[in-house]
Amino acid sequence: MADTTIHARMNAGDWAILAALSVLWGCSFFFLAIGLRELPPFTLVLTRVAFSALLLLGWAAIAGIRLPPRSAWGAFVVLALLNNVIPFALYGFAQQQISSGLTSILNATTPLWGVIVAHLFTVDERATAGKIVGVLLGFAGVATMVGGDALAGLGANVFAQGACLVATLSYALAGVWARRFKGQGVTPMGVATGQLVAATVVMLPIAGIVDRAWLLPMPGWVVIASIAGMVLVSTVFAYVLYFRLVERAGASNALLVTFTIPIVAILLGVLVLGETLLTKHVAGMALIALGLAAIDGRPWARLSGSS
Repeated sequence: MADTTIHARMNAGDWAILAALSVLWGCSFFFLAIGLRELPPFTLVLTRVAFSALLLLGWAAIAGIRLPPRSAWGAFVVLALLNNVIPFALYGFAQQQISSGLTSILNATTPLWGVIVAHLFTVDERATAGKIVGVLLGFAGVATMVGGDALAGLGANVFAQGACLVATLSYALAGVWARRFKGQGVTPMGVATGQLVAATVVMLPIAGIVDRAWLLPMPGWVVIASIAGMVLVSTVFAYVLYFRLVERAGASNALLVTFTIPIVAILLGVLVLGETLLTKHVAGMALIALGLAAIDGRPWARLSGSS
């Protein structure tokens, strides 16, 4: 049986994966917003997972990589529901009702759920004072960066906001569920492939019945380009890295990417689009940095002189 232990603290390689995921998933909400201009949520989810699954299956065939064992596929269906079908559909619905700023704040509750779920369902990812303080600081940082204006709509679209919160809980449950595959000897690429194949099978009848996807007109080139970005950048490559991080550092640490995604989005806006870096952005980033330091623990240990 494969070693199922994880790092108690993330090392430099883990933090590098987290930073890469921040960039890859920082683009996903942008791609999603463009795709929703011409495609309904379920069809967009199906398109995303189906093309991603085909790419990973093709790569596995070319590289001679073995697919996960048959015994694992039931667990992949559960993972697909928790990590793809439920949250993708809920966010697709929510983004049609509430602002992207409020969506970002609600999305930042994912690590909060992650700490709770990991504490309840694992023996080596228990909640600590550092984790609790860290995720609260991180959440405060995201809220500060987005700004109080986004909170003005809080409570106005209860169903859309509730959909976001259910999606974040689903992500947290998926992170803990995904840990089982390491013990079965399934590689991160195998987990990503199995999840996306299962998600495609689940989404086919849903998109067919709800959206009648086969009757929809072909989307324009801008939407097609956004789907390509969503598939290659925010799904295929991102999920292989994500499951690698779950395997190495655990679910609660991997879910910290939710805090760093807004930082990437803001910095890209400043560097690429010429947007202004505001005081609230700097303050929010500082709070997130403090939160990550509290979760890691080593900076405080050095300051206090303990090992």
